[in-house]
Amino acid sequence: GRKGGHKGRARQYTSPEEIDAQLQAEKQKAREEEEQEEGGEGATGDPKKEKKSLDSDESDEDDEDYQQKRKGVEGLIDIENPNRIIQTTKKVTQLDLDGPKELSRREREEIEKQKAKERYMKMHLAGKTEQAKADLARLAIIRKQREEAARKKEEERKAKDEAAMAGKRLQPLSLNK
Repeated sequence: GRKGGHKGRARQYTSPEEIDAQLQAEKQKAREEEEQEEGGEGATGDPKKEKKSLDSDESDEDDEDYQQKRKGVEGLIDIENPNRIIQTTKKVTQLDLDGPKELSRREREEIEKQKAKERYMKMHLAGKTEQAKADLARLAIIRKQREEAARKKEEERKAKDEAAMAGKRLQPLSLNK
């Protein structure tokens, strides 16, 4: 009886409402700790501070939207990174659709490869490349071999014809004897 590991168990998912409730509880606990550290001034003193602590959920979210918290010395030193790309949005009226498009590296390389292939084929057809020269030499050798083979066949055929003609001439002579 070996029990399965933790990976075989059914998964439990937390609902978004439970997550929100947990975050609210943590924020409330953090506020209470801050008030206790201050010495209890907020609890006995101003009702405005209490109201601000209650409304702080909304104001904290608004502040984060408008200005992100800077880390380290970013707030003290203004840094300009030349490698950082600042995205700018263009309006539809500013777009230049008729202008020349810049091709990507892959597209440029593909076009260059096609042009090089076309140049090579033109040179090859003109017989200027090494491969074309080798092909032409091989073709010349094959033509010579075929011509020699055709000539030999023609000579053999003529020799057979002459032998057949000579044989026909001799046959009538031998019958007359």
